Amino acid sequence: MPNIKSAIKRVEIAKVRTIKNAAAKSTLRTTIRRFEESLSTDAETAKLALNKATRALDKASSKGLVHKNTAARKKSRLTKRYAKQFAQVG
Repeated sequence: MPNIKSAIKRVEIAKVRTIKNAAAKSTLRTTIRRFEESLSTDAETAKLALNKATRALDKASSKGLVHKNTAARKKSRLTKRYAKQFAQVG
């Protein structure tokens, strides 16, 4: 444990931010999981879930929760899964 007052404060702030980040990452994973579950339903529901997941990834990226390339990669993979699942035949 640090002795300097400012260092003590930084430790406390780090704890709070760690908890916030963990909660935000959990919410992000839940949003992505809900999209994956919606793939078994109709295309409209899956499209809405895809939009929510994409938005959540963009927000997480802008806040520094995930790297922008990681967010882009995940969005791309989710979009490809949606397109493959609901591909137009003909």
